[in-house]
Amino acid sequence: MFFDWLKRYLPRGLYGRAALILLVPVVVIQIVVTVAFTQRYFQDVTRQLTQGVVAEIGLYVAAIESVPEDQILPVLSELDDRLRFISRFGDPAPVTDNRFWYDISGRVIAADLKDGLDGVEGVDVASDTRLVQVSILTGVGRLTIELPRRRASATNPHQLLVLTALTGGLMTLIAFIFLRNQLRPIRHLARAAEAFGRGENRPYRPAGALEVRSAGAAFLNMRARIERQIEQRTLMLSGVSHDLRTPLTRIRLGLSMLDVSEDDAVEIKAMQADLDEMEKLIDTFLDFARADATEEPKRLDLKALLSDAVSRAERAGSVIGTVEMPEGEVVLTGRPAALARALDNLLSNARRYGTRTRLSLTLFERAAVISVEDDGPGIAPEARDRALQPFVRLDAARNQNRGSGVGLGLAIAHDVARRHGGTLRLGKSETLGGLKADLVLAR
Repeated sequence: MFFDWLKRYLPRGLYGRAALILLVPVVVIQIVVTVAFTQRYFQDVTRQLTQGVVAEIGLYVAAIESVPEDQILPVLSELDDRLRFISRFGDPAPVTDNRFWYDISGRVIAADLKDGLDGVEGVDVASDTRLVQVSILTGVGRLTIELPRRRASATNPHQLLVLTALTGGLMTLIAFIFLRNQLRPIRHLARAAEAFGRGENRPYRPAGALEVRSAGAAFLNMRARIERQIEQRTLMLSGVSHDLRTPLTRIRLGLSMLDVSEDDAVEIKAMQADLDEMEKLIDTFLDFARADATEEPKRLDLKALLSDAVSRAERAGSVIGTVEMPEGEVVLTGRPAALARALDNLLSNARRYGTRTRLSLTLFERAAVISVEDDGPGIAPEARDRALQPFVRLDAARNQNRGSGVGLGLAIAHDVARRHGGTLRLGKSETLGGLKADLVLAR
C-alpha cells in the first residue's frame, strides 16, 4: 500500500529514476556528516577548549580574591599579558546571555562556563562573533573578561559543511553528466524502435555500454529480418497477383467471345459478375498484404487529406452530415496513400451500413484522432475485436440489405494505424447511435 502511494510521486523516466538513485545517497551522506561530525565532533572539541578557558578564568578569580584591593588592577594586567585576555573590574552592568540560534558551539561554551565557574552572570558570543564576553560576580566585585572565540571553540566549523556541500554538488554534477551520456544511447535506441514501429527507417548505430550495444545490435538484426520479410512478402504477392490476373483475364475474354443464346447469356453474365468479385477480392487482399510497405513517410497536412477523402466519399454517394476540424494546419509524418486508403475504407463502411456519416478530427498532445461515425446498426462490444481481424464478416444484422465486402476494410485501417504508431478503436457513436471508429495516429 505504501509503495503504491509512493509510485505516484516517483519519476517515470529512466533518467529521473537514475538521478534519484544517485542523489538520495549524496543527501543522506550530507545529513549524516552534518549530524554526526558537526554536532558531535565540534561539541567535543569545544568542550575541551572551554575547560581550559574555565581554568584560566579561575586564575583571574583566585588572583583578585587573594590580593588587596589596590593590587587587583596590576594583577589583572599581568594576567592579561600572559593569557592575552582583556579583563575589566567593577563594570556597573553585567554581561547578558546572547548567542545565535544556530550557534551550536556557542551553546556549549555558555553551558560549560556556567557549570565550571561560580557566579557567572552571562555569556555573550553574538555581539562580536570573534570574541567571548563573560561577567563573573566575585566576592570582591564584578569581573568582566573578553577572550578570542578561537580559544574556546573550534574555528570555522562551517568550513566542513561548505566543503562537503561543494564537493557533493560538484561530484553530483559530474555524475549527472556521465549518467546522461550513458542514457543517451538508450534514448536513441528507443527513438529508433518507435520510428520503426511507425514504418520509418531511422539511422541508428549501437553505442554506449556493452549491454546497450548488445541490445542495439539485436534491434538492428531484428529490423533487417523484418524488412526482408516485408520485401519478400511484397514480391511474392506481386507474383501471385500477376499469376491470378492472367487466367482471370483469359476466362473473361473467353466468356465475352462465346456465341450463346439468350438463356445462356444470363448465366454468362452471372459468371462475369463472379469474375468481377474475384478481381475485387484479389485487389483488396493485395492492399491489405502490401499495406504501405513500399511508400516512404513524409510530412503531410492531415486536414487536406481528410478533405480529399470527404470529396471521394461524396462522389461515391456518401452523405457526410458533419465535418469537424480544428483551426490551422495539422501536420504530421505519415504515408499519404496508406492513410487515404484507411479513410476510404472507414467512410465506405459508414456508407454501406448507415445513411449518414460524421467525420471529426481531434488533436491531443501526442496524438491525432480521426473519428468516423454512422447511424447504422453498429458492432456489439464483444464482436469489436473480431471485426478488426482480416476476412471476418459479422452477423447478418449488420450486413442485412447492405451488400458485403471481403472483410478487410477495418483490418486494413487497423494495420495502417499501427504502422503510424497508433491504433483503431471501435465504439458506439453518441451522436448518431451507430458505429464510431477512431483512427488514432501518433504526432
